[in-house]
Amino acid sequence: MECVRSLFHLRASDKRVGGKKVITLPDDREFSLVLGGPLYQLYLRTKLSTPPLGLLFRRVLVVSGVSWVPLLILSALAGQAVGGVRVPFLLDVDAHVRFLVAIPLLIIAEFIVHRRLVAVVRQFIERGIIAPEHRIRFGQVISGTMHLRNSIAIEVALLVFCFGIGHWVWREQFALSVRTWYSVKSGGEISLNKAGYWYAFVSLPIFRFLLLRWYFRIFLWYLFLWRVRGLPLRLNLYHPDRAAGLGFLAGSVSAFSPVLLAQTTVISGVIADRIWHMGMNLAAFKVEVAGSLAFLVLLVLVPLAFFVMHLSNAQRVAKREFGILSSKYVDCFRSKWIKHNAEEYEPLLGTSDIQSLADLGNSFKTISEIQLLPFGKQTVVRLLGVLILPLLPLVLTIIPLREVVSWVAKLVF
Repeated sequence: MECVRSLFHLRASDKRVGGKKVITLPDDREFSLVLGGPLYQLYLRTKLSTPPLGLLFRRVLVVSGVSWVPLLILSALAGQAVGGVRVPFLLDVDAHVRFLVAIPLLIIAEFIVHRRLVAVVRQFIERGIIAPEHRIRFGQVISGTMHLRNSIAIEVALLVFCFGIGHWVWREQFALSVRTWYSVKSGGEISLNKAGYWYAFVSLPIFRFLLLRWYFRIFLWYLFLWRVRGLPLRLNLYHPDRAAGLGFLAGSVSAFSPVLLAQTTVISGVIADRIWHMGMNLAAFKVEVAGSLAFLVLLVLVPLAFFVMHLSNAQRVAKREFGILSSKYVDCFRSKWIKHNAEEYEPLLGTSDIQSLADLGNSFKTISEIQLLPFGKQTVVRLLGVLILPLLPLVLTIIPLREVVSWVAKLVF
Protein backbone atom coordinates (compact mmCIF):
# COMPACT_ATOMS: atom_id res chain seq x y z
CA MET A 1 0.00 0.00 0.00
CA GLU A 2 2.92 2.36 0.66
CA CYS A 3 4.01 2.32 -2.98
CA VAL A 4 0.46 3.05 -4.07
CA ARG A 5 0.13 5.95 -1.66
CA SER A 6 3.46 7.39 -2.80
CA LEU A 7 1.97 7.98 -6.23
CA PHE A 8 0.21 11.15 -5.11
CA HIS A 9 2.82 12.89 -3.00
CA LEU A 10 4.42 16.09 -4.11
CA ARG A 11 7.81 16.27 -2.41
CA ALA A 12 10.40 13.53 -2.25
CA SER A 13 12.65 12.60 0.65
CA ASP A 14 15.09 9.79 1.44
CA LYS A 15 15.31 7.64 4.52
CA ARG A 16 17.16 4.50 5.51
CA VAL A 17 15.47 1.28 6.54
CA GLY A 18 17.73 -1.57 7.58
CA GLY A 19 20.75 0.28 6.25
CA LYS A 20 19.21 0.66 2.79
CA LYS A 21 18.20 3.91 1.15
CA VAL A 22 14.45 4.02 0.55
CA ILE A 23 12.76 6.74 -1.53
CA THR A 24 9.48 7.98 -0.04
CA LEU A 25 7.07 10.70 -1.03
CA PRO A 26 5.29 12.48 1.86
CA ASP A 27 1.53 12.19 2.09
CA ASP A 28 0.29 15.57 0.86
CA ARG A 29 -2.52 15.42 -1.67
CA GLU A 30 -3.96 13.25 -4.41
CA PHE A 31 -3.89 13.85 -8.11
CA SER A 32 -7.06 15.73 -8.97
CA LEU A 33 -8.10 18.06 -11.75
CA VAL A 34 -10.89 19.38 -9.54
CA LEU A 35 -9.73 19.92 -5.95
CA GLY A 36 -8.04 23.28 -6.39
CA GLY A 37 -8.16 26.71 -7.92
CA PRO A 38 -9.87 29.95 -6.83
CA LEU A 39 -13.42 28.79 -7.60
CA TYR A 40 -12.99 25.65 -5.51
CA GLN A 41 -11.71 27.77 -2.63
CA LEU A 42 -14.72 30.08 -3.07
CA TYR A 43 -17.03 27.08 -2.84
CA LEU A 44 -15.39 26.08 0.44
CA ARG A 45 -15.56 29.57 1.97
CA THR A 46 -19.18 30.16 0.98
CA LYS A 47 -20.25 26.74 2.32
CA LEU A 48 -21.19 25.53 -1.15
CA SER A 49 -18.81 22.60 -0.73
CA THR A 50 -17.01 20.61 1.90
CA PRO A 51 -13.72 18.79 1.26
CA PRO A 52 -13.38 17.06 -1.01
CA LEU A 53 -16.62 17.63 -2.99
CA GLY A 54 -19.51 17.51 -0.58
CA LEU A 55 -22.80 19.43 -0.79
CA LEU A 56 -23.13 18.67 -4.49
CA PHE A 57 -26.91 19.22 -4.56
CA ARG A 58 -26.56 22.59 -2.79
CA ARG A 59 -23.95 23.71 -5.29
CA VAL A 60 -26.10 22.71 -8.26
CA LEU A 61 -29.17 24.38 -6.78
CA VAL A 62 -27.44 27.68 -5.98
CA VAL A 63 -25.45 28.12 -9.21
CA SER A 64 -28.36 27.10 -11.44
CA GLY A 65 -30.76 29.18 -9.36
CA VAL A 66 -28.64 32.33 -9.62
CA SER A 67 -28.48 31.82 -13.39
CA TRP A 68 -32.14 31.03 -14.04
CA VAL A 69 -34.49 32.28 -11.30
CA PRO A 70 -33.80 36.06 -11.73
CA LEU A 71 -34.48 35.67 -15.45
CA LEU A 72 -37.90 34.18 -14.72
CA ILE A 73 -38.74 36.93 -12.24
CA LEU A 74 -37.54 39.84 -14.39
CA SER A 75 -39.19 38.55 -17.56
CA ALA A 76 -42.45 37.94 -15.67
CA LEU A 77 -42.41 41.47 -14.27
CA ALA A 78 -41.97 42.77 -17.82
CA GLY A 79 -44.87 40.62 -19.04
CA GLN A 80 -42.56 38.57 -21.28
CA ALA A 81 -42.47 35.24 -19.48
CA VAL A 82 -45.21 33.59 -21.54
CA GLY A 83 -46.02 36.17 -24.20
CA GLY A 84 -45.67 39.75 -25.32
CA VAL A 85 -42.69 39.07 -27.60
CA ARG A 86 -41.75 36.68 -30.39
CA VAL A 87 -39.72 34.52 -28.00
CA PRO A 88 -41.02 34.66 -24.39
CA PHE A 89 -38.81 33.36 -21.62
CA LEU A 90 -40.65 30.11 -20.92
CA LEU A 91 -40.47 29.20 -24.62
CA ASP A 92 -36.74 29.86 -24.91
CA VAL A 93 -35.41 26.30 -25.03
CA ASP A 94 -31.78 27.40 -25.13
CA ALA A 95 -31.99 29.31 -21.85
CA HIS A 96 -33.64 26.46 -19.92
CA VAL A 97 -31.31 23.81 -21.31
CA ARG A 98 -28.22 25.93 -20.65
CA PHE A 99 -29.01 26.83 -17.04
CA LEU A 100 -31.14 23.90 -15.82
CA VAL A 101 -29.35 21.03 -17.58
CA ALA A 102 -25.90 22.04 -18.82
CA ILE A 103 -24.74 23.90 -15.70
CA PRO A 104 -25.79 21.04 -13.37
CA LEU A 105 -23.96 18.59 -15.64
CA LEU A 106 -20.80 20.69 -15.53
CA ILE A 107 -20.95 20.80 -11.72
CA ILE A 108 -21.79 17.11 -11.31
CA ALA A 109 -18.92 16.29 -13.66
CA GLU A 110 -16.49 17.59 -11.01
CA PHE A 111 -17.44 14.75 -8.67
CA ILE A 112 -17.34 12.13 -11.44
CA VAL A 113 -14.04 13.27 -12.95
CA HIS A 114 -12.37 13.49 -9.55
CA ARG A 115 -13.39 10.00 -8.47
CA ARG A 116 -12.60 8.28 -11.76
CA LEU A 117 -9.36 10.03 -12.73
CA VAL A 118 -7.84 9.50 -9.29
CA ALA A 119 -8.46 5.77 -9.81
CA VAL A 120 -7.10 5.92 -13.38
CA VAL A 121 -3.88 7.69 -12.42
CA ARG A 122 -3.33 5.40 -9.44
CA GLN A 123 -3.11 2.44 -11.81
CA PHE A 124 0.17 3.69 -13.25
CA ILE A 125 1.63 2.57 -9.92
CA GLU A 126 -0.66 -0.33 -9.10
CA ARG A 127 0.10 -2.02 -12.43
CA GLY A 128 3.81 -1.37 -12.09
CA ILE A 129 3.92 0.79 -15.23
CA ILE A 130 5.92 3.38 -13.30
CA ALA A 131 8.91 1.55 -11.84
CA PRO A 132 9.92 2.36 -8.22
CA GLU A 133 13.05 4.18 -9.37
CA HIS A 134 10.95 6.59 -11.48
CA ARG A 135 8.25 7.43 -8.93
CA ILE A 136 10.03 10.60 -7.90
CA ARG A 137 9.80 11.88 -11.47
CA PHE A 138 6.17 10.76 -11.63
CA GLY A 139 5.48 12.70 -8.44
CA GLN A 140 7.10 15.76 -9.98
CA VAL A 141 4.79 15.47 -13.01
CA ILE A 142 1.80 15.40 -10.68
CA SER A 143 3.17 18.30 -8.64
CA GLY A 144 3.63 20.46 -11.73
CA THR A 145 0.12 19.68 -12.95
CA MET A 146 -1.44 20.49 -9.58
CA HIS A 147 0.51 23.74 -9.33
CA LEU A 148 -0.87 24.88 -12.69
CA ARG A 149 -4.37 23.77 -11.69
CA ASN A 150 -4.26 26.14 -8.71
CA SER A 151 -3.27 29.17 -10.80
CA ILE A 152 -5.21 32.30 -9.86
CA ALA A 153 -4.03 34.14 -12.97
CA ILE A 154 -5.50 31.56 -15.34
CA GLU A 155 -8.96 31.58 -13.78
CA VAL A 156 -8.96 35.39 -13.70
CA ALA A 157 -8.02 35.40 -17.39
CA LEU A 158 -10.89 33.01 -18.13
CA LEU A 159 -13.28 35.30 -16.27
CA VAL A 160 -12.11 38.35 -18.22
CA PHE A 161 -12.53 36.42 -21.46
CA CYS A 162 -16.11 35.49 -20.52
CA PHE A 163 -17.08 39.13 -20.03
CA GLY A 164 -15.07 40.48 -22.95
CA ILE A 165 -14.64 38.36 -26.05
CA GLY A 166 -17.26 35.86 -24.93
CA HIS A 167 -19.92 38.55 -24.65
CA TRP A 168 -18.97 40.02 -28.04
CA VAL A 169 -19.20 36.60 -29.74
CA TRP A 170 -22.62 36.00 -28.22
CA ARG A 171 -23.97 39.38 -29.37
CA GLU A 172 -22.64 38.93 -32.90
CA GLN A 173 -23.26 35.24 -33.52
CA PHE A 174 -25.71 33.64 -31.11
CA ALA A 175 -28.27 36.22 -29.96
CA LEU A 176 -31.59 35.69 -31.73
CA SER A 177 -32.36 38.26 -34.43
CA VAL A 178 -36.05 38.48 -33.47
CA ARG A 179 -37.66 40.26 -30.54
CA THR A 180 -37.11 38.19 -27.41
CA TRP A 181 -37.65 38.33 -23.66
CA TYR A 182 -34.12 39.68 -23.21
CA SER A 183 -33.60 42.08 -26.11
CA VAL A 184 -34.78 43.84 -29.22
CA LYS A 185 -32.50 43.76 -32.24
CA SER A 186 -32.80 46.60 -34.72
CA GLY A 187 -30.32 47.94 -37.23
CA GLY A 188 -27.88 45.18 -36.30
CA GLU A 189 -27.70 46.38 -32.67
CA ILE A 190 -29.06 44.58 -29.62
CA SER A 191 -30.91 46.59 -26.98
CA LEU A 192 -31.07 44.70 -23.69
CA ASN A 193 -33.82 45.04 -21.09
CA LYS A 194 -33.44 44.31 -17.36
CA ALA A 195 -33.73 40.56 -17.83
CA GLY A 196 -31.32 40.85 -20.73
CA TYR A 197 -28.65 42.53 -18.62
CA TRP A 198 -28.79 39.76 -16.04
CA TYR A 199 -28.75 37.20 -18.86
CA ALA A 200 -25.79 38.78 -20.65
CA PHE A 201 -23.65 39.78 -17.66
CA VAL A 202 -24.46 37.19 -14.99
CA SER A 203 -26.08 34.02 -16.32
CA LEU A 204 -24.14 33.56 -19.56
CA PRO A 205 -20.76 34.44 -18.00
CA ILE A 206 -21.37 31.83 -15.28
CA PHE A 207 -22.00 29.19 -17.93
CA ARG A 208 -19.05 30.29 -20.07
CA PHE A 209 -16.69 30.33 -17.09
CA LEU A 210 -17.69 26.84 -15.94
CA LEU A 211 -17.28 25.50 -19.48
CA LEU A 212 -13.94 27.22 -20.18
CA ARG A 213 -12.68 26.11 -16.78
CA TRP A 214 -13.38 22.55 -17.87
CA TYR A 215 -11.45 23.10 -21.08
CA PHE A 216 -8.53 24.28 -18.96
CA ARG A 217 -8.78 21.11 -16.89
CA ILE A 218 -8.87 18.97 -20.01
CA PHE A 219 -5.71 20.80 -21.12
CA LEU A 220 -4.14 19.82 -17.78
CA TRP A 221 -5.06 16.20 -18.51
CA TYR A 222 -3.34 16.54 -21.90
CA LEU A 223 -0.28 18.04 -20.22
CA PHE A 224 -0.15 15.33 -17.54
CA LEU A 225 -0.37 12.44 -20.03
CA TRP A 226 2.15 14.09 -22.34
CA ARG A 227 4.65 14.35 -19.48
CA VAL A 228 3.96 10.78 -18.35
CA ARG A 229 4.53 9.64 -21.93
CA GLY A 230 8.07 10.99 -21.63
CA LEU A 231 8.84 8.79 -18.60
CA PRO A 232 10.38 5.31 -18.93
CA LEU A 233 7.26 3.13 -18.84
CA ARG A 234 7.37 -0.53 -17.90
CA LEU A 235 4.57 -1.94 -20.03
CA ASN A 236 3.20 -5.46 -19.62
CA LEU A 237 3.57 -6.84 -23.15
CA TYR A 238 1.27 -9.80 -22.53
CA HIS A 239 -1.52 -8.05 -20.66
CA PRO A 240 -4.96 -9.35 -21.72
CA ASP A 241 -6.33 -5.83 -22.27
CA ARG A 242 -4.41 -5.89 -25.60
CA ALA A 243 -2.97 -2.48 -24.74
CA ALA A 244 0.15 -3.60 -22.86
CA GLY A 245 -1.57 -2.75 -19.56
CA LEU A 246 -2.60 0.79 -20.59
CA GLY A 247 -6.23 -0.13 -21.26
CA PHE A 248 -7.27 1.54 -18.01
CA LEU A 249 -6.75 4.94 -19.67
CA ALA A 250 -10.01 4.40 -21.58
CA GLY A 251 -11.73 5.10 -18.26
CA SER A 252 -10.93 8.79 -18.72
CA VAL A 253 -13.31 8.90 -21.70
CA SER A 254 -16.36 8.01 -19.64
CA ALA A 255 -15.14 10.30 -16.84
CA PHE A 256 -15.31 13.36 -19.10
CA SER A 257 -18.58 12.34 -20.79
CA PRO A 258 -20.80 14.61 -18.58
CA VAL A 259 -18.74 17.62 -19.68
CA LEU A 260 -19.22 16.68 -23.33
CA LEU A 261 -22.90 15.85 -22.79
CA ALA A 262 -23.47 19.36 -21.39
CA GLN A 263 -22.16 20.79 -24.65
CA THR A 264 -24.32 18.67 -26.98
CA THR A 265 -27.28 19.57 -24.75
CA VAL A 266 -26.59 23.28 -25.36
CA ILE A 267 -26.15 22.65 -29.09
CA SER A 268 -29.53 20.92 -29.13
CA GLY A 269 -31.14 23.88 -27.34
CA VAL A 270 -29.62 26.43 -29.72
CA ILE A 271 -30.83 24.48 -32.76
CA ALA A 272 -34.28 23.99 -31.23
CA ASP A 273 -34.66 27.76 -30.81
CA ARG A 274 -33.68 28.39 -34.44
CA ILE A 275 -36.13 25.78 -35.68
CA TRP A 276 -39.03 26.80 -33.44
CA HIS A 277 -38.73 30.59 -33.51
CA MET A 278 -36.91 31.37 -36.76
CA GLY A 279 -38.40 28.78 -39.12
CA MET A 280 -35.14 26.97 -39.87
CA ASN A 281 -34.88 23.18 -40.36
CA LEU A 282 -32.66 20.53 -38.87
CA ALA A 283 -30.94 19.74 -42.16
CA ALA A 284 -29.43 23.24 -42.16
CA PHE A 285 -27.36 22.29 -39.11
CA LYS A 286 -26.03 18.90 -40.22
CA VAL A 287 -22.49 20.20 -40.77
CA GLU A 288 -22.42 21.93 -37.39
CA VAL A 289 -23.78 18.85 -35.60
CA ALA A 290 -21.36 16.45 -37.29
CA GLY A 291 -18.43 18.79 -36.70
CA SER A 292 -19.32 19.29 -33.04
CA LEU A 293 -19.66 15.56 -32.39
CA ALA A 294 -16.34 14.83 -34.11
CA PHE A 295 -14.60 17.58 -32.14
CA LEU A 296 -15.97 16.44 -28.77
CA VAL A 297 -15.08 12.80 -29.38
CA LEU A 298 -11.55 13.66 -30.47
CA LEU A 299 -11.18 16.03 -27.52
CA VAL A 300 -11.02 13.13 -25.06
CA LEU A 301 -9.44 10.52 -27.34
CA VAL A 302 -6.47 12.52 -28.64
CA PRO A 303 -4.48 12.53 -25.35
CA LEU A 304 -4.66 8.72 -25.24
CA ALA A 305 -2.86 8.68 -28.59
CA PHE A 306 0.23 10.09 -26.84
CA PHE A 307 1.19 6.50 -26.02
CA VAL A 308 1.05 5.20 -29.58
CA MET A 309 4.83 4.91 -29.86
CA HIS A 310 5.05 3.02 -26.57
CA LEU A 311 2.37 0.60 -27.74
CA SER A 312 3.95 0.23 -31.17
CA ASN A 313 7.28 -0.67 -29.56
CA ALA A 314 5.50 -3.04 -27.17
CA GLN A 315 3.85 -4.79 -30.09
CA ARG A 316 7.19 -5.31 -31.87
CA VAL A 317 8.97 -6.54 -28.74
CA ALA A 318 6.10 -8.88 -27.82
CA LYS A 319 6.01 -10.40 -31.29
CA ARG A 320 9.76 -10.92 -31.28
CA GLU A 321 9.91 -12.43 -27.79
CA PHE A 322 6.88 -14.62 -28.23
CA GLY A 323 8.04 -15.59 -31.71
CA ILE A 324 11.33 -16.88 -30.27
CA LEU A 325 9.48 -18.78 -27.53
CA SER A 326 7.06 -20.24 -30.09
CA SER A 327 9.90 -21.39 -32.33
CA LYS A 328 11.56 -23.20 -29.44
CA TYR A 329 8.29 -24.87 -28.47
CA VAL A 330 7.33 -26.06 -31.96
CA ASP A 331 10.88 -27.33 -32.53
CA CYS A 332 10.58 -29.44 -29.39
CA PHE A 333 7.09 -30.54 -30.42
CA ARG A 334 8.30 -31.60 -33.87
CA SER A 335 11.33 -33.34 -32.45
CA LYS A 336 9.25 -35.29 -29.95
CA TRP A 337 6.16 -36.19 -31.95
CA ILE A 338 7.23 -36.16 -35.59
CA LYS A 339 10.90 -37.01 -35.87
CA HIS A 340 11.23 -39.43 -32.92
CA ASN A 341 7.70 -40.85 -33.10
CA ALA A 342 7.04 -40.43 -29.40
CA GLU A 343 3.67 -42.15 -29.65
CA GLU A 344 5.46 -45.53 -29.62
CA TYR A 345 6.41 -44.78 -26.04
CA GLU A 346 3.68 -42.34 -25.04
CA PRO A 347 0.04 -42.52 -26.18
CA LEU A 348 -0.96 -39.65 -28.47
CA LEU A 349 -4.54 -39.69 -27.20
CA GLY A 350 -4.93 -37.45 -24.16
CA THR A 351 -1.52 -35.80 -24.35
CA SER A 352 -1.36 -32.22 -23.16
CA ASP A 353 1.19 -31.25 -25.81
CA ILE A 354 -1.49 -30.87 -28.49
CA GLN A 355 -3.58 -28.57 -26.28
CA SER A 356 -0.48 -26.58 -25.34
CA LEU A 357 0.28 -26.08 -29.02
CA ALA A 358 -3.25 -24.76 -29.55
CA ASP A 359 -2.91 -22.46 -26.53
CA LEU A 360 0.37 -21.21 -27.94
CA GLY A 361 -1.40 -20.24 -31.17
CA ASN A 362 -4.15 -18.41 -29.29
CA SER A 363 -1.58 -16.56 -27.19
CA PHE A 364 0.32 -15.49 -30.29
CA LYS A 365 -2.93 -14.19 -31.75
CA THR A 366 -3.47 -12.11 -28.61
CA ILE A 367 0.03 -10.68 -28.87
CA SER A 368 -0.50 -9.85 -32.54
CA GLU A 369 -3.65 -7.89 -31.65
CA ILE A 370 -1.97 -5.40 -29.31
CA GLN A 371 -3.67 -2.09 -30.08
CA LEU A 372 -1.79 1.06 -30.97
CA LEU A 373 -4.38 3.05 -28.99
CA PRO A 374 -5.44 2.23 -25.41
CA PHE A 375 -9.13 2.13 -26.29
CA GLY A 376 -11.36 0.16 -28.62
CA LYS A 377 -14.33 0.72 -30.90
CA GLN A 378 -16.78 0.13 -28.05
CA THR A 379 -15.38 3.13 -26.17
CA VAL A 380 -16.03 5.38 -29.17
CA VAL A 381 -19.49 3.94 -29.85
CA ARG A 382 -20.60 4.34 -26.23
CA LEU A 383 -19.37 7.93 -26.13
CA LEU A 384 -21.15 8.79 -29.38
CA GLY A 385 -24.33 7.19 -28.06
CA VAL A 386 -24.24 9.42 -24.97
CA LEU A 387 -23.51 12.60 -26.93
CA ILE A 388 -26.25 12.01 -29.50
CA LEU A 389 -29.01 11.61 -26.88
CA PRO A 390 -29.81 15.35 -26.50
CA LEU A 391 -30.01 15.71 -30.27
CA LEU A 392 -32.57 12.93 -30.79
CA PRO A 393 -35.65 15.07 -29.90
CA LEU A 394 -34.74 17.34 -32.81
CA VAL A 395 -35.55 14.47 -35.18
CA LEU A 396 -39.21 15.04 -34.31
CA THR A 397 -39.03 18.34 -36.18
CA ILE A 398 -38.63 16.49 -39.49
CA ILE A 399 -40.19 13.09 -38.71
CA PRO A 400 -43.65 12.90 -37.06
CA LEU A 401 -43.72 11.22 -33.65
CA ARG A 402 -46.24 8.66 -34.95
CA GLU A 403 -43.76 7.45 -37.57
CA VAL A 404 -40.96 7.23 -35.02
CA VAL A 405 -43.13 5.17 -32.64
CA SER A 406 -44.20 2.91 -35.50
CA TRP A 407 -40.59 2.35 -36.59
CA VAL A 408 -39.48 1.54 -33.01
CA ALA A 409 -42.44 -0.82 -32.57
CA LYS A 410 -41.44 -2.73 -35.70
CA LEU A 411 -37.93 -3.14 -34.38
CA VAL A 412 -39.12 -4.38 -31.00
CA PHE A 413 -42.02 -6.58 -32.02
